[in-house]
Amino acid sequence: MTTDLAAGAPLDTSALDELRAALTGTLVAPGDPAWDAARLPWNVLVDQRPLAVVQAADAHDVAATVRWAAAHRVPVTAQPNGHGASRWLDGAVLVRTTALDDIWVDADARVARVGAGVRWGDLQVALDGTGLTGLVGSNPDVTVVGYCLGGGLSWFSRAHGTGAGSVRAVEVVDATGTHRWVRGDDPADVDLLWALRGGGGDFALVTAVELDLHPAPQITGGLLAFPAEAAPAVLRAFREITRDAPEALTTWVAVLHLPDAPVVPEPMRGLSLALLLATYLGDPAEAERLLAPARAAGPVLRDTFRVLAPGEVGLLAEEPVDPSPAVLVGTRLHAFDEAAAARLLEVAGAGSGTPLMQVQVRHVGGALARERVPSAAGTADEPYLLSGLAMVPVPEAYAPVAGALDGLFAAMAPWSTGTAPLTFLDRDETVGRAYPPATVDRLRAIKAAVDPAGLFRSNRPIHA
Repeated sequence: MTTDLAAGAPLDTSALDELRAALTGTLVAPGDPAWDAARLPWNVLVDQRPLAVVQAADAHDVAATVRWAAAHRVPVTAQPNGHGASRWLDGAVLVRTTALDDIWVDADARVARVGAGVRWGDLQVALDGTGLTGLVGSNPDVTVVGYCLGGGLSWFSRAHGTGAGSVRAVEVVDATGTHRWVRGDDPADVDLLWALRGGGGDFALVTAVELDLHPAPQITGGLLAFPAEAAPAVLRAFREITRDAPEALTTWVAVLHLPDAPVVPEPMRGLSLALLLATYLGDPAEAERLLAPARAAGPVLRDTFRVLAPGEVGLLAEEPVDPSPAVLVGTRLHAFDEAAAARLLEVAGAGSGTPLMQVQVRHVGGALARERVPSAAGTADEPYLLSGLAMVPVPEAYAPVAGALDGLFAAMAPWSTGTAPLTFLDRDETVGRAYPPATVDRLRAIKAAVDPAGLFRSNRPIHA
């Protein structure tokens, strides 16, 4: 049975001074001039209130913090930049692992080893010219470690599965304060490695990860932007393309409502668009043949399709990399037929009045339905993933956004499974929507075995 430590228990100044003295890096506490900047996550909508923030200089600082936290019965969590932040971190010591930024690549063995602060954009740039790729997602600012702990959906997951499924070994500081590698060849660590492959950050503080790389001699990708009135035809083309798509092809479709704001180039402000985005692991001419129905869907306002280097893949979706006040939630779909497309446009298309900035449908399935290695991320054979994204620039905007998200998912309920990948949870949702009950039970049993005092606290605690 896991016993959660009391978050936010009062500590005198000398206790924090003891931790500060043990660090090569820095400790920021409430009242310090840098406090508000230090505690801010990437999603600035989340008002994190940790006990203190440790800006670790190296893995030794991480280990020292864990040992201190255990001695003082204070929960501890890791966060390089704050993607996926949640209210569950309140009262914990927050360890920033940004400085753990080493990258090591063995192209011949198709293996990379990266520190906990390495972002996907940095790893992918390191792979330029190797003919290899990692399982990068849609945003280059997300860290490799955080992504893999959450499962990790890639542009190449239809061909190679989840990011978690490519994890070979994990370097951790465990609940005893021991800094070590967790590998699949050690029988004592089989359960822990399984949990770290997509089960979240509730089991140890991760300082590095070793993962498989995948062949990518040619990568073609880009986006096509269409006027809003072409959305029905674009969605129809998306369904046609995905009906028989090879696993080397990944296609997403989206309805985008650009705000009338200075951050948007002036000619595009306030416009609604239909987007089709895709990557293909193979010959550009074959990619064009497969995507021909999309090009025929309407006038193309913007076309970025071209051959991409690995380091450019994470930029394809043009997602923001600067901190933003956002809500992103998702649900898997067992189908996306004509009726589903019409319903989506009814509640979130041009003229619907939705406050959502983007509604997106990803074609998934493929290798995601097959288990590459044992992992908590598991398998998912649903062919589509729906998500809704909204910006919340002021607190008053949250209520209409939450209502619109509820309305979107209610409208799509006939096609929805109600489940979602861990990284598509938001609004304080719990892991029960990401994992089957048997997976939740196993994760809780592993938590009790490796962290019985409940020292580690993740964005989505397994006991929440």
